[in-house]
Amino acid sequence: MPANKKYLTQSPWQQFAKISAGIIGGYVVTSLLHLCLALWLPNPKEVLITSIFSVFIVWVVLLIIPYLFNNGWKAWLLYLSISIVLFIIYSIGIQQNPFL
Repeated sequence: MPANKKYLTQSPWQQFAKISAGIIGGYVVTSLLHLCLALWLPNPKEVLITSIFSVFIVWVVLLIIPYLFNNGWKAWLLYLSISIVLFIIYSIGIQQNPFL
C-alpha cells in the first residue's frame, strides 16, 4: 500500500537536507564519538577494533534520526552542534595527551 502523499516531504530541499544530514552528519558524529571514546577509555586499540562493528550500528541509528524532524535543516543544526562539541572535547583531550 503506497504512502499517503500528505505525510511525505514535498520540498526537494527538505529531502536533500534529511538525506545529507543522515549520511554525512551521522557519519561525522559517529567518527568523532569513537575518537573521543579512544581518548577516554584506557586502551584505545580495543576501541579501534570494536569500532569496526559499532561505527556501522551507530551510523545507521543516526541515519534514521533526521526523518523524525519536520525540518531537515534542524537535523543539520543538531548534528553540527554535536560535532562541534565532540571536536572541542577531542581537541582538548589530544592536547593533554599528544602521544595517543
